[in-house]
Amino acid sequence: MDERGHGRGRLYGSIAETVGNTPCVKISEDMCPPGRTIYAKCEFFNPCSSVKDRLALAIVEDAERRGVLKPGDTLIEASSGNTGVAIAMMAAQRGYGCVIVMAEPFSIERRKLMRFLGAKVIITPKAGKGTGMVKKAAELAAAHGWFLCHQFETVVNARFHELTTGPEILADFTDQRLDYFVLGYGTGGTFAGASKAIKAARPDVKICLAEPNTAPLVQSGVKSERNPDGSATGSHPAFKAHPIQGWTPDFVPKVLEDGLATTPYDEYMAIPGSAALDTARSLATTQGILTGISGGGSMWAAIEMAKKAPEGSVLVCMLPDTGERYLSTPLFEGILAEMNPSEQEIFDSTPIAVKSLCCGMSLSESIAVKSLGCGMSL
Repeated sequence: MDERGHGRGRLYGSIAETVGNTPCVKISEDMCPPGRTIYAKCEFFNPCSSVKDRLALAIVEDAERRGVLKPGDTLIEASSGNTGVAIAMMAAQRGYGCVIVMAEPFSIERRKLMRFLGAKVIITPKAGKGTGMVKKAAELAAAHGWFLCHQFETVVNARFHELTTGPEILADFTDQRLDYFVLGYGTGGTFAGASKAIKAARPDVKICLAEPNTAPLVQSGVKSERNPDGSATGSHPAFKAHPIQGWTPDFVPKVLEDGLATTPYDEYMAIPGSAALDTARSLATTQGILTGISGGGSMWAAIEMAKKAPEGSVLVCMLPDTGERYLSTPLFEGILAEMNPSEQEIFDSTPIAVKSLCCGMSLSESIAVKSLGCGMSL
């Protein structure tokens, strides 16, 4: 049924009101194993294109209700990027200052997006990993009296997913079969909250938790040591670097640990980094779905789970963000700004009709001879 042309039936008072209610989209047989059905919950439909918009909204609204966040205050958080962008959005919308602390390896475009939204971005050394940026954010918050968001520890993280993400999935699958919920974790909020809501309503749904195969923190069974505020004291011994940005920091977040205590996972997948990258690319080229490396990881886990699941099984997995957050990362390696040879061949397949006004050359020659520095307007 085509529902286009009807609008949303309401007007919105602010961009914050548009967070959530993201769609579940069916994956075609090009990627889905025969006899199984996979849906992707596309969190890039949120206003700043990631699942972390939910978290930022939850933290800010909770702090305002409790009276600990007041006009003129500054928000600060440690983030690999998506939470930082989301908090910068909320700070801009509410009129707060915003400082984001980000470890050096994460994508350049995330820094630019946060700064574009008005945030100040502090870069910590690569050697410090995730724990280094978390410690720096805590130091700055204490020194300047800023409001530290505590995304890895706050109970409102999981609670918001329990109230929104989980119920949205349940509503979309009303009177429909649903057998598996597949996801990874950054803070663990989606796992802890959405899984709890889904299990409470439909206990037969199996939860499949995924981690990078080089960073099996949860699977190791070793807990992170913690400071009094719940933050990790240091890197987890099972952590090794992986390419799935935003997923599995170098510690087990307190939010995730608490979630595992109340809602254990039923299935587990260890994801090769290369598989996450390849699957994200396949989603783009076969489904028209532009998601990031973590989305590729989620989908790879869902596909592998589907292969093992009984025939007829229905799975839903989380796609946390958009592929546009990864332009400077290995996800887009090999994607050129200039024409590649096959594109040049297409260009050359018809008579050249456009001349460069400044150089008196064919367009093909003008593109090839970059050193001339000629601009043209077509």
